[in-house]
Amino acid sequence: MLKIKLSDLMGKHKLTIAKVSELTSLSRPTISALYHEKVSRIDFETIAKLCKLFNCTVGDLIEYVPDSTED
Repeated sequence: MLKIKLSDLMGKHKLTIAKVSELTSLSRPTISALYHEKVSRIDFETIAKLCKLFNCTVGDLIEYVPDSTED
């Protein structure tokens, strides 16, 4: 299972969904869906824009969390 850590990054930098949208040119619904982890896929360009904004790596934005039902 993948965890999107956008809400953590936004909290750390004290940014709103509207401000992230403005700074990255990504749509507010896209940012909102990522913030609430309601996505099933994410575009490479979206990842790149968010990593650039937060000056972070992909691993800072997306984390793999093993599912407890997996072997």
